[in-house]
Amino acid sequence: MSSAESSLPHAGSERIQLSKADVGEIEAQLALEALRSGWVAPLGPMVDRFEREVADRVGVAGALALASGTAALHLALLHSGAGPGRAVLVPSMTFAATANAVLYTGATPVFVDARADDANVDVDLLLAAVGTLREEGVDVAAAVSVDLFGRSCDYSALAPGLSALGVPLIEDAAEALGATHAGRAAGSFGQSAALSFNGNKIMTTSGGGMLLSDDADLITRARYLSTQARQPAAWYEHTEMGFNYRMSNVLAAIGVGQLSRLDAMIARRRAIRDRYAAALADWPGVTFLGRDAHGGDGGDNCWLTCLVLGPEIATTPDDVLRHLDSAGIEARHLWKPMHLQPLFAHGRMFGGNVSESLFSRGITLPTGSGLADADIDRVIDALITYLKALP
Repeated sequence: MSSAESSLPHAGSERIQLSKADVGEIEAQLALEALRSGWVAPLGPMVDRFEREVADRVGVAGALALASGTAALHLALLHSGAGPGRAVLVPSMTFAATANAVLYTGATPVFVDARADDANVDVDLLLAAVGTLREEGVDVAAAVSVDLFGRSCDYSALAPGLSALGVPLIEDAAEALGATHAGRAAGSFGQSAALSFNGNKIMTTSGGGMLLSDDADLITRARYLSTQARQPAAWYEHTEMGFNYRMSNVLAAIGVGQLSRLDAMIARRRAIRDRYAAALADWPGVTFLGRDAHGGDGGDNCWLTCLVLGPEIATTPDDVLRHLDSAGIEARHLWKPMHLQPLFAHGRMFGGNVSESLFSRGITLPTGSGLADADIDRVIDALITYLKALP
């Protein structure tokens, strides 16, 4: 089977997954090359190559391949000075890893509400929150943005706003490799950025992540900490706590192959979202997160297609998900906001109504780049059948 053939979608009656890894022959060949080279343990030539190619793709000076996107966030936060007695601003509408990385440092996450149109952080509210916290005597170490569901934040406002306040920006671009804002790549904003290559992301290394930055000292320091903070001695010498955070050479080989196909995988996901949008264009009360507010792909990588059901539609995401599940289709809620999570029940929150509303009315639909048009039509048919049966 050729690499071209391996990337073609195949229709079938099996369960349709939300975002299945799309891995083909080129990834298999590169992984085998890595295995045969003898570089099986963490680090090796494929890691070096993967770091260079991702840095070139995003347009940053340095990249560090790691075991996860969470590891990248942790190291980025440590460099910003996050720690006990300090606060880090975080969007509430995000996956738990963003907030957990703040906890790893001992700092306190402070949550900020979302925009209704694309679920990304409300920039004005976040900047105002910095001022409020400082007036209260709270020491703000950093602010973390999240490029949600593959759409970049409004960095034209956020980056200069935080810079004027002297607050470091850390970009959680875990879901957004290949996306852009104002012609600039996701992962290139702020002091540093984190990518994720988890199995369901736009491209994968099965597990893994990457830290990106133009700051050479930041990357050098993070590289040191990520390899157990080993000193340059003839024996294992350690003067401070480090972490076992590096990526394996074999997984990096898979990443090199995936990166070579990234544009095609993004194009396919965009086509899938357009197919959903065309089929549901005239359905009252159904909007597409990000797309309907901004038109077209808007620089999104379209990692996931997200629907928001208007109040005129007499149903809930739970009921829709149960119906799709019974039809052999995986779909999910939008992220449950962090301020609603039991772990952060006593956390500080600025706003909240928007992210709560999005969670209560939003669902994500299957958007994997390996899905065929017939698979997407099957999802559309199941969804429309359900909506037509509503009172």
